[in-house]
Amino acid sequence: KELSKAACCNLSESFETSPSVDVSYADAVTGIKQIQLLGLSGNYTQLLTENTPEIRGLAGSYGLTFIPGPWIEGIQVTKGAGSVANGYESIAGQINVEEKKPDKMDKLFVNAYANNLGRLETTVNLSHKINDKWSTALLTHANGVAVKSDNNKDGFLDIPIGRQFNVINRWKYADTKGIFAQFAVKVLNDHRQAGQTDFNPSTDKFTTNKYGVGIDVQQYAFTGKLGYVFPQKKYKSIGFIFSPNTYNNNSYYGLTKYAGKQNSIYANLIYQSIIGTTAHKFRTGLSFVNDNYNETYNTANFKRHEMVPGTFFEYTYTPGTKFTAVAGLRLDYHNEYGFIATPRLHLKYDFTPKTNLRFSVGSGFRTANIFAENAGLFASARQYNIVNPTSNYGYGLKPEKAWNYGFNFVHNFKLDNRSGSFSVDAYHTSFINQVVVDIDANPQKILFYNLNGKSYSNSIQAEFNYELIKKMDIRLAYRWLDVQTNYNGTILEKPLIAKHRAFINVAYETNDHWKFDYTTQWFSKKRLPNTSSNPMDKQMGSYSPAYIQMAAQVTKQFSSKWDVYIGAENLTNYTQKNLILAADQPFSPYFDGSIIWGPVNGRIWYAGLRFKIK
Repeated sequence: KELSKAACCNLSESFETSPSVDVSYADAVTGIKQIQLLGLSGNYTQLLTENTPEIRGLAGSYGLTFIPGPWIEGIQVTKGAGSVANGYESIAGQINVEEKKPDKMDKLFVNAYANNLGRLETTVNLSHKINDKWSTALLTHANGVAVKSDNNKDGFLDIPIGRQFNVINRWKYADTKGIFAQFAVKVLNDHRQAGQTDFNPSTDKFTTNKYGVGIDVQQYAFTGKLGYVFPQKKYKSIGFIFSPNTYNNNSYYGLTKYAGKQNSIYANLIYQSIIGTTAHKFRTGLSFVNDNYNETYNTANFKRHEMVPGTFFEYTYTPGTKFTAVAGLRLDYHNEYGFIATPRLHLKYDFTPKTNLRFSVGSGFRTANIFAENAGLFASARQYNIVNPTSNYGYGLKPEKAWNYGFNFVHNFKLDNRSGSFSVDAYHTSFINQVVVDIDANPQKILFYNLNGKSYSNSIQAEFNYELIKKMDIRLAYRWLDVQTNYNGTILEKPLIAKHRAFINVAYETNDHWKFDYTTQWFSKKRLPNTSSNPMDKQMGSYSPAYIQMAAQVTKQFSSKWDVYIGAENLTNYTQKNLILAADQPFSPYFDGSIIWGPVNGRIWYAGLRFKIK
């Protein structure tokens, strides 16, 4: 229901009606969107596809655009430390995406979409039940932009031209004896061209004639799940998840070249049962992650091999109906960093069946991928500089480690026979070590170095949901962030983060199947990176202005098979002025398209249709 409130072309855009997850452009050139959770970049949120960490490593910043919205069955967002069974990389939270299953999806589903910037998309999903045990599905998606647009007249394309092809073939097996299996083959090809409107790759690539960007990505993956539930003991099961995949990115940004290749194998064996009674449940298992990275930035080559076997144990205690405790511990062995322990604890207390309080604490660990995770900074003349490397491994930087603490209070209620809920949550993330991305020290450089001092994030959010009148739902939310990092001895607010965000979403459905959805968001001012050493006309100021964003969609369901929808994003047509510093001199040292604090595109109108045969 939530996913149909907006056009939701891909996973990155599916959070537009969520007050918890922030979505923004990584830069003003490539059109790549990024997310934030608890004020921290999406790199600190573990992205899972059906509990398999597929979008990770070099694909982290791009991968959100690789899952089309019409493929998604549901999304679970976990703030704070997640389950130890899913790995060690969750710091700010976990986002698990459930894709449509062959035995439960429509026989045929078609979604077509077009907008006024020339973006066209089509998704065709097919499913077939072979017999009582086997079912299969083919999910296909294509999108492209063939028309060049430059509405703000800065000489650069508003959105990249190019195309994406994306296919999944899924198979599912289930019998009455407790045996379960799932397999999927995934193929993706994404090619986009951005930069100046009159850039021609055949004559201008790697010259100073015109500034151009080319991004060429291929990804191939195979995922499998095998499971067995003991028929006489439903609480007892064993499961095995495995996923080999390869990812290849060949890109150029003006005169800068970047190539990244990643070959990965992930495996997870999980056994769950009880100790005596169902009040004492446990999950335990073995995991294995093997990553080979090979990256080239201009002439510099960075290679690393990560092999991480691990084990975990998670115990769940439910003495009655009011209290639940989940305590977990992971122990992983990294081939370079040695043994790493990851403890996590979750507590939940139900004051009443409709009112509960949750508390969580846990640590997380990850290796930063400094180029892929900061690809938006390639759209500038800034030079990458790794300061004081401490080893010859990878980039010479230490792994990132952090602790996360949080609580969440939820109260569900009925008023005038209509349902509502109120929630408030607060989270604190504290880094023991972090790879600091410093874009303040020098507007011509990006400095990467190990944290020396404090780096933390505080997040408080309140949310209110209520059915105001019959079939009209309203959601109000407010969030406060305090994100600070030590930059070379000085504690500063992290740039480009709004301290305050207010959110209103109204959804109304009529008896004759019209659906109306309207979202307004207010973002407070954001600190901008220091550009004071640039010439006066190449500076950005210290803070951005506050601004409002509005979006709306109207859907008409003509029958059980047909839906038609129209909508608009950025209804007020408000855009960031001066999107690209030195846009008229893209090969000068002052060129910078990475300082994005506000909307990149003006008002976007779109229309689409959905057709399904159940």
